[in-house]
Amino acid sequence: MATTLMERIGRALSGLRSPRTGEDVLTAQMVRDVGTTLEGRVHLTVVLAPEDDATMVRQVRQVVERVEGVTDVQVTLRDPSELAPGRGASRAPQGQKPAQGNGGGARALPVMDDRPATPRPSAPQPVLYPGLGRIIAVSSGKGGVGKSTVAVNLAVALARRGLRVGLMDADIYGPNIPRMMGVAGAPMVENEKIIPHEAHGVKLISLGLLIERDQPAIWRGPIVMKITTQFLRDVNWGELDFFIVDMPPGTGDAQLSLVQATQVTGALIVTTPQDVSVGDALRGVKMFQRTGVPVLGIVENMSWFECPHCGKPTALFGTGGGQKLADECDLPLLSQVPLYPRVMEGGDTGRPIVVADPESPAAKALAALADRVAASLGAVA
Repeated sequence: MATTLMERIGRALSGLRSPRTGEDVLTAQMVRDVGTTLEGRVHLTVVLAPEDDATMVRQVRQVVERVEGVTDVQVTLRDPSELAPGRGASRAPQGQKPAQGNGGGARALPVMDDRPATPRPSAPQPVLYPGLGRIIAVSSGKGGVGKSTVAVNLAVALARRGLRVGLMDADIYGPNIPRMMGVAGAPMVENEKIIPHEAHGVKLISLGLLIERDQPAIWRGPIVMKITTQFLRDVNWGELDFFIVDMPPGTGDAQLSLVQATQVTGALIVTTPQDVSVGDALRGVKMFQRTGVPVLGIVENMSWFECPHCGKPTALFGTGGGQKLADECDLPLLSQVPLYPRVMEGGDTGRPIVVADPESPAAKALAALADRVAASLGAVA
């Protein structure tokens, strides 16, 4: 008798076990709301508790993709605290017991309703990771200001001075560090530790190495906290002098997760000269200050465009924004980085500008930033 696609999926998932519970992912209720179409498209929900390994999401997807008749797999990630009792039964593949207890039809996006908020555990106390050295958060108030470019080139410039540097991509909503550093592929695991990739003398980890390129990260605070903690705790970083963290834009879950997870040495705030960027960056400064993280200074990116023919600078995005922010917050303006086309090219090809064109004005400005950061924290190669 021919088996249905749902039955084949059920058999495949029953062979994948949760390391935490020892049960298969269906019995452990880690996989719920499995649905299929006549064309072989599959949608399912993975419920990932803080104690679960984040790589289980990729394993579930790979198991289902290998099932005969499956043409596409869409995974929705949920935290157990988001699932309230009595919201409807979970569907399970034929031959499997439906999930009991905290079931519920998973929604792709959070929806406001009148249910009481689910109690959340108290915030964890920050953990000291002495092997990571000086932990520097590179942040911005808004996207598109070149924050990741600054983080990548700062890390590489520090490494070129003989310092041991790690780079963590905490921008889980737009993890671009792998492309900018020229690496790809899932990292290996040895003795239950993730082995970070290495490029340009920098060890690095990113969620972009663990999920598919087109997979959206529609995740709430608990999952963001778990990923941040796992990248700090479960990656074999070795002994570092500097640990650079590329933050997502804004002042949300990722920033709070980092300062709750570990003791951050300091933060760099990246802005452009525009008033709208400066206004958002000001909120970033205040967020770190209110959470007890020292702000080391301001980095103004795209300060001017230098004509490659005549060398004349042109202020495409206005002037003085970085200095205005620095003065308002009583902070140093650590660097003004000019707009230079090869910076963008290097980001697309995996060759940071401090490597691709070290004599360019942009590379020199970023190298000088690395010198100032190292000097301010007493780091000598």
